[in-house]
Amino acid sequence: MWLLNIIMDICFPIYCISCQKKGEEFCLNCISKLPQAERETFKWIHPSYDYRHPSIKKALWLLKYSAKKRLSKTFAVMLYERILEELADLTIMENFQKPILIPIPISKQRHRERGYNQTELICRELIKLDKNQNFELENNLLIKIHETVHQARIKDRRERLKNLAGSFTIKNNTKIKNRNIILIDDITTTGATLNEAKKTLKIAGARKIVAFTVAH
Repeated sequence: MWLLNIIMDICFPIYCISCQKKGEEFCLNCISKLPQAERETFKWIHPSYDYRHPSIKKALWLLKYSAKKRLSKTFAVMLYERILEELADLTIMENFQKPILIPIPISKQRHRERGYNQTELICRELIKLDKNQNFELENNLLIKIHETVHQARIKDRRERLKNLAGSFTIKNNTKIKNRNIILIDDITTTGATLNEAKKTLKIAGARKIVAFTVAH
């Protein structure tokens, strides 16, 4: 495997999407310069970076639409420390014990077209980083049952909410009941997707729900 990686690096060298430095798709130096998310959002949603920054927008687009799957590891590293910081407070103040990590799902149609769910890839990398088992991953509890128009194409908030209404379901309610939940998504704009997911989980009996996203 190591020999294959060396050959691949020689034939298809990787360059930072921001500074063009060879070796990483998004180097740590460039990541350290990214602006933090400052726009107002719901208190239970914790975005890390400002989506308006060209580098973060490009990186998320490459993961989502161009199969640059290695970026999922980069985004997981970006999110992990933020999650641990919030968990430290939540565990003490809110008794936020043994949370389940759940990626925002995509529809079966979109999964067939793309071949993967970028948010699920990020969650898998988060689990690899989480050596102390602060949370557990459940990929198939929250299911998207309806294909919806891309939220980015809908400007009006009320229309966004209408577009998502009833689009999620729970596969196994017994795994959700009285459990704390961490939702993971790549981007939040109005929070409509996360709010609909939260509503579905609450109906199924979830205790407390928080969300983390790469950008807002």
